[in-house]
Amino acid sequence: MNEVSVVGPDDGEAIRLGPAQIRILEDGSHTGHRLGIGEITLAPHTEGPPQHRHAQHDEGFYVVSGTVHFTVGETTHVAPAGTLAMIPPGAPHTFANPGDEPAVMLNTFTPDLYVQYFRDLRDMIAGGQELTPQATVEVMSRYATVAATDYA
Repeated sequence: MNEVSVVGPDDGEAIRLGPAQIRILEDGSHTGHRLGIGEITLAPHTEGPPQHRHAQHDEGFYVVSGTVHFTVGETTHVAPAGTLAMIPPGAPHTFANPGDEPAVMLNTFTPDLYVQYFRDLRDMIAGGQELTPQATVEVMSRYATVAATDYA
């Protein structure tokens, strides 16, 4: 029989990345690495990562609370709670919380390739390196992801 995974509201792997916190709910170990799931909490007035493109995974964002701005190329989508954004491989994207309240998103990765990216950023910060856009892009590059420099 296959093992069922149940992650309670206080469970999961918490990763603090500056003004963002990611709670890994599924790292792929229960899905044959087909799916990873995280909960991202963005503090008010928080920019996301540099705009980037994934080559090997789809990424989904469901806004649970607050309002998130998704920038895709030159277009910004204002996404209140209840909005789903699906980002296919190759699409340039980033996100931000310009509002006065925290924003919470459920984030999916298919396959689970990008879960380790968050762990690598955590380890980089723990090792004394600052979380800069340049350092973030370097870590992204380990996971078939590149900066969308044409939209920088």
